[in-house]
Amino acid sequence: MANNNIKRPVIMPIAPKPSQYGIDPALVKKRVAELPGMCSLKLADLFPELPPVLYPGGPDALDKLYETAKEELRKVDMSFIKADQSVNILASHHGFTLLGGQPYAILIKATRDVIEEKTGCKNIRLRAGVGMRFRETEEYIKRYELDKYFGPGKTKGVAPVDEGIPIETEVGTLYGIKAVYDADWIIHCHHTDVREVHFHRQIDKAVKPFGMSYARIETRSTYHQNLGPRAANFTARAIFESKFVQSKFAFASFLNVGPHGVIGVDADNDLYAVNDRATFIGCQLYGKIMTLFGEIDDCIAVLDFPCPVPYVFSAGVIYANFTGANTDLYDMESPLPPYTWYTEAFYKKNGKPILENIPPLNPAIKMCVHNYAWTGYPSAFFSDHIPTVVVGQQQADLFDMEPMNIEYMSHAVVAKTTESAMEFAYKTTGTDKVIIFDGAMGGLNCSETLADLLIERAPAVSERVEKELLPKWLRQRGVDVTILEKLK
Repeated sequence: MANNNIKRPVIMPIAPKPSQYGIDPALVKKRVAELPGMCSLKLADLFPELPPVLYPGGPDALDKLYETAKEELRKVDMSFIKADQSVNILASHHGFTLLGGQPYAILIKATRDVIEEKTGCKNIRLRAGVGMRFRETEEYIKRYELDKYFGPGKTKGVAPVDEGIPIETEVGTLYGIKAVYDADWIIHCHHTDVREVHFHRQIDKAVKPFGMSYARIETRSTYHQNLGPRAANFTARAIFESKFVQSKFAFASFLNVGPHGVIGVDADNDLYAVNDRATFIGCQLYGKIMTLFGEIDDCIAVLDFPCPVPYVFSAGVIYANFTGANTDLYDMESPLPPYTWYTEAFYKKNGKPILENIPPLNPAIKMCVHNYAWTGYPSAFFSDHIPTVVVGQQQADLFDMEPMNIEYMSHAVVAKTTESAMEFAYKTTGTDKVIIFDGAMGGLNCSETLADLLIERAPAVSERVEKELLPKWLRQRGVDVTILEKLK
């Protein structure tokens, strides 16, 4: 019997945000979490062993995070950075979608401040990379006033189509973005959020941006098209280990993020040490949520977050990972996940994979209600494979006119209101279990019926991850299992 005592009122979702990639926030009239029959679960109630968080917290949580970040950064060796040199702090767009974006902006500010404090260097710039939404980080830089913080001409959003720079590696010439490397030193400012584990499979997660956010499109496409998941991971490591990058790399500053919030800051001159610790967080903490999501037998998935379709959040996990929750995305013995751009190419028109070892998209998802999500990422694959209802004609038109999603609405229907979309989903699917990807911080919003299932299954999932899956996942990645003691 499920423990109903840990059901809570819904957590207010992340608010709609103005962006050229989304509809006017004023058009988002109703959030699904506000509808009858919804509740929330705090992840710390489901998994009491989760570490305490710095954020979300009280009204001074961001101030405490800033001070914590500075304390950790002061431990890093910066003696080689001279006052008359230049420094580029490198950021990635996904960090600004974590927990409202402010925590990542705080880490960037703290990194800049401690560099100046310890070295006297004044020429500190920000280079923020993106994926396919080429202007996205420009929006974030202004939203969090990083342009004012760094000063005139010190911030720049960089895109994979910007001018490149050849980087000689042990596997040949690969290409970075020139503006990323136009300083004497670079600081890798990132986070432990697992995000696209269906792509990188938690291999070198901390190194990945060197082959993605900081790379030209010819190189980063190895992840998506040329080699696919797992096989392409070596490109990021090859770039990072090149003589050119090593001559500029100073240190890394990471926001330690679990599915329930910010749990700390990790700053180190040794990126591979950070990588091992990030791997542990990704496998142990996020692994429990993903394994729990795999216990869901049927549901309606709701998109209700200011991000492109695959990147909307629930319990710190993105929708793209939920579409693969019918498999173990961490298990390296599992050859391919249900969804990546690479595996997309191996699906027939009838929705079945050509290759037998590619699992189908998560069959537990009976319908998707697209209440609020952005364009900027090719998402027609999802509406083609999962029955989809889009709320509002304006939002449907936005997707219909967007070059990367001109087929999205060919596979979806339109509902006038959020309420009518949900009513249609209930009647059509026959399930009242609902999981809402709305970025609720510290937990997840869902229907009471789904909450009952998750509460019931969580203890067994926690035990299975700790005793069976986590040792296997870490062993497969060559991570020392005693790292837990080091983290403590």
